[in-house]
Amino acid sequence: MLRYFIFISSFLVISACASSQENNASKSENDSFNGLERAYFASGCFWCVEEIFESVIGVAEVISGYAGGAASTANYSKVSAGVTRHAEAVEVIYDADKITYEQLLDVFFGSHDPTTLNQQGPDKGAQYRSAIFYTTETEQKLASMFIENLTNQKKFNGSITTEVSALDNFYPAEDYHQDYVQRNPNNGYVRNVSLPRFQRFKLQYKHLLKESTH
Repeated sequence: MLRYFIFISSFLVISACASSQENNASKSENDSFNGLERAYFASGCFWCVEEIFESVIGVAEVISGYAGGAASTANYSKVSAGVTRHAEAVEVIYDADKITYEQLLDVFFGSHDPTTLNQQGPDKGAQYRSAIFYTTETEQKLASMFIENLTNQKKFNGSITTEVSALDNFYPAEDYHQDYVQRNPNNGYVRNVSLPRFQRFKLQYKHLLKESTH
């Protein structure tokens, strides 16, 4: 009953991921990231996902954005309304000498429920789907093998619904979405959804956390 109350309260009392003021500014590129690898994941509200990957060793930057749709509709008002083909996603910029793509896959699957189709926590719709957007054949094979292993090991109670698709384009979200959890710790959605999700992740993945995150 308590979990049900918290779930309903996230819709009625707090400001959810799908109800923020729109801003057209975008996070700028940084030349210091040259030579680093990039990976793309979606697992619900990008505020939550960005905060999780930002805490991982070897990750230099995480950018919230939109993947899987057209440039003309890559804006928060349309994506959050569920009228586009985008997923709220993140671009993870990382040092492959410090963390591997397979470890990022472990972080991805260990920080959300991949069995809830088009839903993560209180956020529902295809824009909140679980997805891996690969950029190379190697990433595609690793992601598919990872899912196969999780399925064979019965790591989850239900069937994994994670989409594995080639990345067509990634569009950085409006500037106010970047580092949202860190900049808005008192936001209702952040306090009731993002931070509890982050804390659950930290308890299970202490070995992958940056020193500053412990």
